[in-house]
Parts: sequence; C-alpha cells; structure tokens
Amino acid sequence: MASIPLSPLLLSLKVASLATVMALLLGTPIALLLARGRFPGRAVLESLVVIPLILPPTVTGYYLLLLVGRRAPLGRFLEETFDIAFIFTWQGAVLASTIAALPLFIKATQGAFEGIDRRIEDAGRTFKPALIVFATITLPLAWRGLLAGAILALARAMGEFGITLMIAGSIPGRTQTVALAIYDAVQANQPQEANALAILATASVLMILVLVGRMTRVRY
Repeated sequence: MASIPLSPLLLSLKVASLATVMALLLGTPIALLLARGRFPGRAVLESLVVIPLILPPTVTGYYLLLLVGRRAPLGRFLEETFDIAFIFTWQGAVLASTIAALPLFIKATQGAFEGIDRRIEDAGRTFKPALIVFATITLPLAWRGLLAGAILALARAMGEFGITLMIAGSIPGRTQTVALAIYDAVQANQPQEANALAILATASVLMILVLVGRMTRVRY
C-alpha cells in the first residue's frame, strides 16, 4: 500500500484555522450590526450574508475570480501594492474557506447577541463606556454562541471544496487541501488513498469537536 501524504491534511488544518480566525474577526461586528442595528438596507445585508450558502460554490468562486483575479482591478492592486495573490495560492484557499464559513458563523453569533437581555447592557453603560461594556458584559454573555459559530466555521472550512477549486486550484503541496486530495484520488482510481484521507479528515474533525466540547464543559 502506498504511503498516504499528510500534506493535504496539514494544509487543511492550517487553512481552516486561519479561515475561522478571519470569520471571527469579520463576522463578529457584522453579526452585532444585524442583531442590534436598524438601518436602511439591513435586509439586503442579511441576504448578502447567506448568499454563499445558497449559490453553487462554483458560482461563488467565479465571482471571487472576477473580484481578486490577477486581471481584476482589486486583485492587481493587492498583488502590485502588497504582494498578495489569491489565485493558485494557499492564501486563496483561506479566502475561499473564509467566504464559505462566514455565513454559518454570523448567523450563530447573531442569534447569541439577540438573546442577550439589553437591560443588562444598558445598566452597564451607566457606569462604563460602550466598548468596555461590550468586552466585559456582551461578549461573556454571548461566548457560547461565538464558540458554536466558530465550530461551525471550522468544520465548514475543513470541508470546503468548490470555491477553493475555482480560486486556488488543486496543486499538490501548495493548494491541495484534503477535500481536493480525496477528489483527485477518486478521479485517479486510487480508492485506498481516498479512504485513508477521508478517515484522517473525519478523525481530525471529531478530535477538534471533542476538545472543544470538553473546553465548553470546563468553562460552564
């Protein structure tokens, strides 16, 4: 039996972890805005948030190509100014996984913010600035929702396939995540390698979920 390459799994863990961090940084303010804000265009923003869940991944990937491709104004600007390229790079895989994971994180976090009793926050603002209230009251009350959103984001990022294929391609050792490696193994009629990679991916996700579950119980 041929040895099973671990690089796709390691790359998937790296990409999924970074995508989860990006979802946390980008999604938290959006979720708070949707949970608390009342402004023109709110319904449009909510629709935009869930679009990656509804559109075929290849369509989402195509739109990203139009946005950050090397011939696109934004893509050319990022590459020439900051030396950031998303096409056929692992950074592109992170971008794809972030886009795929964001809706799940935002919706879970939005629900957590909506479930907080506003009177508690209002009482805190009597004595503290709004930013301090958010850090010391809002986030501690909503942390379970944020953790649930992060778990969903991580799981979605680990399994991301279609958007990544459109943006980053499947280059062994560079952009080939475990989902892409399994697909390539199946296409190459290598069922043993596909089975082994699938088992490794499943075991890794289960291990992450168990560790997070234990951490949650300890903090309760």
